[in-house]
Order: sequence, then C-alpha cells, then structure tokens
Amino acid sequence: MRHIRSSMALATAVIMLVMTGMVVQGQSNTSCTRTFFSSLVQLIPCRAAVVPFSPIPPSETCCNTLKALGQPCLCVLINGPPISGVDRNMAIQLPEKCSANFEPCN
Repeated sequence: MRHIRSSMALATAVIMLVMTGMVVQGQSNTSCTRTFFSSLVQLIPCRAAVVPFSPIPPSETCCNTLKALGQPCLCVLINGPPISGVDRNMAIQLPEKCSANFEPCN
C-alpha cells in the first residue's frame, strides 16, 4: 500500500509539471541541457533514496544515472519547485553518497 501511495505521489507531481509546462534551466556556469521534467524522470531510480526518512541508500542504477545527468541538472531539481514525496536534504546528499564529486548547488 505504501508503494502505491509513493507511486501515486510521483505520478501526481509529474502530471502537475506536465500541465504547467514548466521548463527550468540550470543556474550554474554550465547549464543543464534538460528540462526540469526530463531531469526528474531520469532520476526515478533514486526515488527510494530520497523519500522522507528513508534508510535506503542510493542504488547503483541511481548513482550511475545521477553521474550521467550531472551536477547542473541535479541543481535544477534541488532549486526548483517542491517535488511531492522528495526530501531535498536527502537529494542534496546523493552526490556524496554516490561518490559523484559534484560542487554544491547554490
């Protein structure tokens, strides 16, 4: 039941983003070449590691996706609008947990 609620919350967030047509570009020196929505979809494998109070570490798939996506796109998500069911503090810790060596987001 909990998994269904988490999936529904993610689906609701995705639908809201699609309906608003939100496109946000990165704020850092190297900008993200993806939209907010595209970055969010790419990081779905990280979902279990960023839900509030999750004891689950990021998976190898999550870390590989995070590294491929890059720091500017992660910052777009962290600095963007709230994402239902995502703890931003846990999302900020993903690069360290994945040994990605990204600069902190502004």
